[in-house]
Amino acid sequence: MPGSNQCRKFNRRERAGRILLLLKALLFVTALQALLQLQAELVASSLETINGLYGGTLVIPCNTGAIKAEDILITKWKYDKGDGLSGDLLVKQRDQNTSIIANDEYKGRVSMAANFSLLLSDARLTDQRTFTCMVVAGANIVEYPVNIVVYKTPTELKISDKAEELEIGKPTKLATCVAAEANPAANITWLKNNTPLVADGDGTSIHASVLVDPITGLSTTSSVLEYSAKKEDTNAEFTCRTVEDDLVSQPVTFTITYSTENVVLQVTAVDPLVEGDNLTLKCVADGNPAPTSFNFHLKGEVVKVENANTYTITNVTRDTSGEYKCSLVDNPTMEASEEVVVKYLDVILSPSGTVVKNAGETLDLGLHIDSSEATKVSWTKDNFKLNKEPKFTKVTYSDAGRYECDVTMGLLNQKASFELVVEGAPVIRQLSKQRGDDGQHKVLVCEAEGSPKPSVSWSINGTSLDESPFINGKITHRIKVVPTANLTVSCTVSNDFGMDTRTINVSSRQTDGDQTRLVVGVVVGLLVAAVVLGLAYWVYMKKSKQGSWKTGEKENGSSEEEKKLEEKVEENSQKAEV
Repeated sequence: MPGSNQCRKFNRRERAGRILLLLKALLFVTALQALLQLQAELVASSLETINGLYGGTLVIPCNTGAIKAEDILITKWKYDKGDGLSGDLLVKQRDQNTSIIANDEYKGRVSMAANFSLLLSDARLTDQRTFTCMVVAGANIVEYPVNIVVYKTPTELKISDKAEELEIGKPTKLATCVAAEANPAANITWLKNNTPLVADGDGTSIHASVLVDPITGLSTTSSVLEYSAKKEDTNAEFTCRTVEDDLVSQPVTFTITYSTENVVLQVTAVDPLVEGDNLTLKCVADGNPAPTSFNFHLKGEVVKVENANTYTITNVTRDTSGEYKCSLVDNPTMEASEEVVVKYLDVILSPSGTVVKNAGETLDLGLHIDSSEATKVSWTKDNFKLNKEPKFTKVTYSDAGRYECDVTMGLLNQKASFELVVEGAPVIRQLSKQRGDDGQHKVLVCEAEGSPKPSVSWSINGTSLDESPFINGKITHRIKVVPTANLTVSCTVSNDFGMDTRTINVSSRQTDGDQTRLVVGVVVGLLVAAVVLGLAYWVYMKKSKQGSWKTGEKENGSSEEEKKLEEKVEENSQKAEV
C-alpha cells in the first residue's frame, strides 16, 4: 500500500512537469509569432511603394544608388509568390546580357533598364505584390524590396435606370450611377445643380454597392439615389461624381409632376387698349402636366376652351371693359380674374368746318369731350399756340383764321378744328399824306379794313408804290403823286358788301413856296417892330425919371403919358399879329 501511494505521487509530479513544459513551449511559440509578426510589419512599413496605372508599364527601381554600378557583380529580380515562396524573374551578371528566367505570368512582360530597374509591362491587379532586387557586390549581398500598387480609373461613369417622372413629396428611385472597372473601388457622390446631395433619411437616400470581377479583380461601384422631389426641382440637373478621380457624369433632368396650386389670368393687348383693337386672355396654371382645358368667364358668359389656354376678343369697344375670369374645368374654384379697361376719347367741336360770320356778330363755340380718363385741352390759331380757349362775343376781322383744339389723354389724342371767315363792307380807317424824300412828290396812304379783300382806287393818277398783304382783314395802299395845283384827292375801297370813300387836300409845290415866303416875312416884320418899340420905350422912361428928380409936379403928367404910350404899343402889337 505504501508503495502504491508513492507511485501515484510520482505520476502526479510527472504529469505536472509535462504540463509545465507544454505551457512554456506554448508561451515561447506565441512570443515567437508576435515577434515574427512585428518584424514583418516593420519590414512592410519600411518597403518603398510604387504606384502604377493599370495596363501601363511599371518602372521598379533597384539599389537607388546605394552601391556604385561598377561594383555590382550580379543583379537579380524576384517576386513574392506568397506562402513564403518567391519566383525568379531575370538575372544580369556584369559584362553580360540579361537572362530572363520567368516562365509564368511574367514571361514576356519583364525586362531590365540600364540602371537595373525592373520594367514590368501591361500592369495588372495581380502585380500588387513585393518585388525584390538582389545585388551582389564583392562579398556583400543586399536586397531591395519594393511594394507595387496598381490604380485604374473607372472605364466610364454614367447614370442609368432613370425614373420616368417624379411626384412631389413621394420618395422615388431616381437613378443609378455606375463607376465600372476601377481600382480601388470608386466612391460616388450625387449632385443637384452642382451641389452635393447628402443622405439625410428624409427625402434623400443613397445606397452604394461594389462588385469585383473574379478574373480582372477590378471593382464596379453602383450608387442608387432615392429622392423625394420638390416643385423647384423642375429642370434641375442631377449628376454623379467619383471622389478619387473627380470624374463627372452627363447631367440628367426629370419630369416633376404636381397638382395645380395657382391659376393666373394674363391679358395681352397693345397699350393703350382702344376701341377696335384685339385682346387675348391667357390662363396659366402651375400644375405639371399643365391642364389642357379652361373655362373663360366673359362678363356673364362662360366659354370652354379645350387643348388651349387662350381666348381672343376682336374689335373691342368701350363696352368690353369689365372683369374677366378663367378657371379649371375639373376644379371651378381654382380661378383667376383681371380687370380689362378699353380706353376711349371722343371730341365734338361745334361749329366745325368753315364758319362765315359778319364783322360784329357773335360766335358760340362748344367743345364736348367724352373720355375714359381726365384730359388736357390746348388751342392753336393758324398753328400758333393760344393761352386759352377762344371767345367770340363780337367777331372782328383779326379773329379770322384756322382754329384747332388738341385733346390728349395719356397716349391718346384727338384733334378738331374750324375755319373762321369774317366778312363785311370795307371801312377806311385812315387816309394820310407824307412828303417825299426828294421834296418834289407826296405819298398818299390809304388804310382800310374789310373782307373779302377790298379793291382800292384813287381819284388821281399816281405811281403805285406798294400794297401790303391782306392780313386779318386789313390792307394798306400807297401811291406817289406830284401835284401841280391844290387838289382834293379821294380814296375809295369796295368789295361785295359795300364801299367807303374819304378825301384829303393836297397842295401843289408852288403854293407851298408862296405860303412859306409869306410866313417868313410876317415873322421878320413883327420882330423888327418889337425891337423899335422896345428901344423907344426905354429912352422915354429914362428921360421921365430924370425930370421927376427935379420937380415932383410932373410925376402925374408923366404917368398919363406912360399909359398913352403903353396903349399905343399894344395897338401896334395887335396890328402886327393881324
